[in-house]
Amino acid sequence: MGSTSENNGRPSDVESKEAQRQLAADKYDDCLACRITGSAAFIGLGVYSYYTGMRNLRKQEHAVMQSATKYKMGSRRLGIATISATLVGMGIYRALN
Repeated sequence: MGSTSENNGRPSDVESKEAQRQLAADKYDDCLACRITGSAAFIGLGVYSYYTGMRNLRKQEHAVMQSATKYKMGSRRLGIATISATLVGMGIYRALN
């Protein structure tokens, strides 16, 4: 019988240590083109969301100020800037890590 039947169905310590070593050696790493494409996509999306969000907010400023909501222009601008900065930050992180 094999070593798994002797250990009640569990692999031996030697097999699991070897598997752990191989998994650690097989760390995933992206190619340069993948990093460039991914980071450019995130940065581009952040810039685009900032530009279109602020443009639409300027167009709707009168309607926003007339509405009964407590979220006026400042908090909406902050939301757009936060989302955009997060996307740009993700692009920078993607490029460097």
